[in-house]
Amino acid sequence: MAIGVALFVIVILVAAIWLIIEVKRVRHKVFAIFLIALILFTYISFSVVLKGKDINYGSVSGIVTAGKLYLSWLGSMFGNFKSMTTHAVELDWKSNETSEG
Repeated sequence: MAIGVALFVIVILVAAIWLIIEVKRVRHKVFAIFLIALILFTYISFSVVLKGKDINYGSVSGIVTAGKLYLSWLGSMFGNFKSMTTHAVELDWKSNETSEG
């Protein structure tokens, strides 16, 4: 009986150690995917926002202008998101349908 209990404890410890290692690995993968998505979002949105603008990227003033345009767009995007969220929270989400019995 003592061997069975000891074996059970060892199996639980091995499973716990394996689970901890897997959780760390998944956490690192999720962080890597988040960073890749953030870089892609920044690149694509930067190119879309500045598309058609005549900006000289070879000068400091051109880079500052591009940064100001992008940050202004990003700020207005978050402002619009906040406004939409506020309006969605204020809506009456109850069903207007009445059941006739």
